[in-house]
Amino acid sequence: MGTTVTLPLWLFLLVLLFAAVTFASHFLFPSVRWFFRRRAEKVIARLNERLARPIEPFKLARRYDMIQRLIYDPEVSQAIVDYAAEEGVPENVAFEKARRYAREIVPGFSATAYFTVGTRLARWLSRSLYRIRLGAFDRDALEDIDADAAVVFVMNHRSNMDYVLVTYLVSRASALSYAVGEWARVWPLSAVIRSMGAYFIRRKSRGALYRRVLARYVQLSTQGGVTQAMFPEGGLSVTGRVMEAKLGLLSYIVESWSPGGREVIFVPVALNYDRVLEDRFLIKADKTGVRRFRPPLGTVVRAVLGHLWQRVTFRFKGFGTASVGFGQPLRLSTFAGAGQSEEVTSAVAAELMDRIRAVVPVMPVPLVSRMILQGVTERGALKVAAQSAIDMFRSNGVTVPRRDARTVTQDALEILFQRGLVREEDGRILVEDGAEDVLAYYAASIAHHFKSGTRKVPNAVESDAAVRQ
Repeated sequence: MGTTVTLPLWLFLLVLLFAAVTFASHFLFPSVRWFFRRRAEKVIARLNERLARPIEPFKLARRYDMIQRLIYDPEVSQAIVDYAAEEGVPENVAFEKARRYAREIVPGFSATAYFTVGTRLARWLSRSLYRIRLGAFDRDALEDIDADAAVVFVMNHRSNMDYVLVTYLVSRASALSYAVGEWARVWPLSAVIRSMGAYFIRRKSRGALYRRVLARYVQLSTQGGVTQAMFPEGGLSVTGRVMEAKLGLLSYIVESWSPGGREVIFVPVALNYDRVLEDRFLIKADKTGVRRFRPPLGTVVRAVLGHLWQRVTFRFKGFGTASVGFGQPLRLSTFAGAGQSEEVTSAVAAELMDRIRAVVPVMPVPLVSRMILQGVTERGALKVAAQSAIDMFRSNGVTVPRRDARTVTQDALEILFQRGLVREEDGRILVEDGAEDVLAYYAASIAHHFKSGTRKVPNAVESDAAVRQ
């Protein structure tokens, strides 16, 4: 027992390393995890005291636990068996594929990251780039939403700023869980987005196994009361118009709902801008039919440096106004017994898109762009035409700029002049070569308000009564 054992230095250091790791994993790490978990619980408790819709336990579950729950869900298990049979592969291979899908989809929400970093950054970015205006907003209807209901904000998709702007405006009410496309699956952006509670989706995936894993995650989130936000158009609008809805995510929610279960309430949200940061890329995508919004690195660097130079030299005046309108909430139970799930989904989608269109705010640049394209080219005539349109919109309950028609016209022209889209010669406003497409893109965002029989924005009672009919 007293024999001396000689070890090489490298082996001795290796033994010490294993001992240190064992000590840390059994004594140190659990204590550290407990310490941070207690701090996180206190932070969440304070947040829930001030939030209108407290953060649901489902959203706070550990990511590992949520992945396990998802892949062992009975419906996912059946999808795994079906996939293995169809593809002729062992079930364990199909299971691992489902696990990869689950790891790809499930977020890792951090309340600290969301409310201390995310919302503050969203607030700063929104207010530094735009003048923020709240459009249609029925406070009573929104405050009367059942506290136990699962709320889903359904939005038109104009810009990637939509995520930032809505996160800022809703930050006092709840934490939103976004459905994010594949564009954000790049490190380290993906880790940041996961910590903000967003989940990734493959918009072009047609595999039954993937769709079932995604469907069950969305359904479990809804059943757990998680406040969600989605863009039913399925991508950025390349024309400026509010497009028709794609039924994927909506169908997952509709097919899993049953009378007597947790109520699902959709809140329509409409966004509009005096300037969309990606407008020229979107217009190009519409012309070419190629929906690729990855500008060359040199273009991005030049744009960022140019913007920073404008700020340093105090020449940056902002991108105009960004406005968000909230439509009347829509209860999913209103459609109970209305038909098969496909029919119900189509009806829900059509009603939601109508309610979104009804509350799209009228902005100065879209309004003046439309009138210039229609041949109104003198300042005085533009002011008169703008006043006439504003009066018509007000009578229909459409959100219009708070400023008078003269100021609206001047603000819009200043932005168009600054961007080099129009020029003034001999008292007339002329469109620069190649700028017609840009003006048309902005004019299209409010074109539906000018159509005969424009739907007047209803109140909550009128809305639900109309749906039941």
